[in-house]
Amino acid sequence: MSKVLWNSLLVSPAVLTSALVGAALASVVGVPEAIASETQADSMPVAQANELAQPSAFSASGFDLIAQVQEDAPSATETANVLQQLNQYSREGGGTNNIAQVTSVSQLRDVQPTDWAFQALQSLVERYRCIAGYPDGTFRGNRALTRYEFAAGLNACLERINEIIAAQLEGILNREDLLTLQRLTEEFAAELATLRGRVDALEVRVAEIEANQFSTTTKLFGESIFALSLSEGGNSVGGETDSGVQFGTRTRLNFDTSFTGRDLLRTRLEINNLDAFSGTNTFTPEGDLKFAVNDPYQEGDTTVRLDTLLYSTSVGPANVVFIANGGDADDFASTITPLDGDGGSGALSRFGTRAPIYNMVRGSGIGLTFDAGPAEVSLGYLAENASTPTRRNGLTDGPYGALAQLVFKPVTGLQLGLTYVNAYRSDMRTGSQLATPVSSLAPPDGLTTISNAYGVQLGYDTGAFAFGGWAGYTNARILDEGLKGDLGIWNWAVNLAVNAGPPGSQFGLVVGMEPQVNSDDFNGALEDPDRSLHVEGFYQYQLTENIAITPGFIWLTAPDHNDLNDDVVIGTIRTTFRF
Repeated sequence: MSKVLWNSLLVSPAVLTSALVGAALASVVGVPEAIASETQADSMPVAQANELAQPSAFSASGFDLIAQVQEDAPSATETANVLQQLNQYSREGGGTNNIAQVTSVSQLRDVQPTDWAFQALQSLVERYRCIAGYPDGTFRGNRALTRYEFAAGLNACLERINEIIAAQLEGILNREDLLTLQRLTEEFAAELATLRGRVDALEVRVAEIEANQFSTTTKLFGESIFALSLSEGGNSVGGETDSGVQFGTRTRLNFDTSFTGRDLLRTRLEINNLDAFSGTNTFTPEGDLKFAVNDPYQEGDTTVRLDTLLYSTSVGPANVVFIANGGDADDFASTITPLDGDGGSGALSRFGTRAPIYNMVRGSGIGLTFDAGPAEVSLGYLAENASTPTRRNGLTDGPYGALAQLVFKPVTGLQLGLTYVNAYRSDMRTGSQLATPVSSLAPPDGLTTISNAYGVQLGYDTGAFAFGGWAGYTNARILDEGLKGDLGIWNWAVNLAVNAGPPGSQFGLVVGMEPQVNSDDFNGALEDPDRSLHVEGFYQYQLTENIAITPGFIWLTAPDHNDLNDDVVIGTIRTTFRF
């Protein structure tokens, strides 16, 4: 309904009222609780309810009931409130196609033959055809309405009846119907006139907004993170952990463009001057802050960069994403676990955000998702150096990640994912590579490997809280000269999210094991000697709709899976501004 409602502002009041008809008549012909406070419909005898539910419900006895609809509409001069309501309707639509006109009551999935006003609604739909539904196929008959909304619905039916009269269709209208409509028109004459006046004022406002807006096809979404962080880890085999207080920012500007209403061109600019704590080789980047620089070996600065450029569109039943720069697996595949976020929300660390298997897929390429309801299939291929045409680079000859995933959704809120990734990497780093004597055999920038990775992910969201986790295994074959062989790498985690406090606030907890080498072809030389746990907790407090403050910590019990290393604790206060 939202798209028709918004577009109708640019056409005429008559079209607007046609779009509003579902909401306008919902409470009158829906569930009696919607008007119980004014009419005491809860105590209405069954026989009387059935009488009102007949096609002549708008005649004498029904008219007295309808005329008592609550008078809580805003003043005609409060145009800003009207715009806010229209924005709310737009959000309800979710950008999907609406039901332009309901021709059968069976199209409304929340209307049952046992509903007390079913016959009246059926008559309005099939006899007069002046009822519209919401984009999700619902009628929402228990929603309260104002006199202005009812007047809009009445006007829509009047328009339809005028069409019937003009077409001289016999057997549809009788004298009693015409008399009832005359009385209703007289009763709501003031509301109808006010509605038309308000729409005229809105048309002027909308025209002014369109004339001065940034773009008719593009919306700007911004996010700035102010982060105060501290890392303390004492001594380690690989060297000292960076200590001290860090304060910096990551700011992103998303320019989201749609050309058809069903596609998306996203251009993201980013400034990030937050350095990664893992840059001194004392622990792997998995335990680092999610909102620090993407490359932990490159110091942050204040250079504006093109962080992401992608185009997403529907092709038949599938959604296809073409990624020109800065793509990740989550651009086309669900990561399932409940604490996933882009750094401004969700978990604080890379590891806590999602399973490591997804971090093997990044760069430029293509992704496809087919959602069949109880199951979802995702396929994708991304190359890290796709724009470089030199040897061992480019779209097909350099580092890449190819993903295939099947997600089962047997019941509402439950997701179970099975994921496979084949990846070629030239910079793979493990804890043992950093912390054991054989690190002298490995290239300083990481190992060159071809990997087959397997993961299973689980997520269940009840609304009040959510929990999930994952387990993954990677077989990585080292391709460097003098160091050829296989590694067996395991990882796992469980997580919990609880909605607590103001809307949008969340408590999160993650406990798991970052990727650990359990077996190798080098007589154990590259195996991790011990086991490290990753423990993470945070509380995201939604101060306002646009500001969130998140204190939290990351605790690594034996960095690089080596008990000779002191524990590392990272504490942070993340403040996120969205605009």
